[in-house]
Amino acid sequence: MLSSWWCLYRRPDVPVERFREILRGEHAAMAESLPGLRKYVQNHVAPDATRPHPGWDAVVEPYWDDWPSMEAAWQTLEGQRSTAHLEDFVDLSRSTWSVVYEEIRR
Repeated sequence: MLSSWWCLYRRPDVPVERFREILRGEHAAMAESLPGLRKYVQNHVAPDATRPHPGWDAVVEPYWDDWPSMEAAWQTLEGQRSTAHLEDFVDLSRSTWSVVYEEIRR
């Protein structure tokens, strides 16, 4: 299985709770409508007074059967809308992403 991991930083003008609300709500609905999507995971930073904040606010993991399926999804209207929607609440100048192959070891 193939995944792309998106390390998201919220825009400075978007409060943490609003960022989470948008990501969990309207953006998740957009992402979940992507053709060929097999799995969709959102990882939100958990507050922890004993550790420093990592800086980023969430890691999002959409999963695909293969590379062509992933690329085809991004080219659809749903893929373009989902990507464009990030500008509303994500600091794209700091956010990064990578395509990864999942290897389950245990």
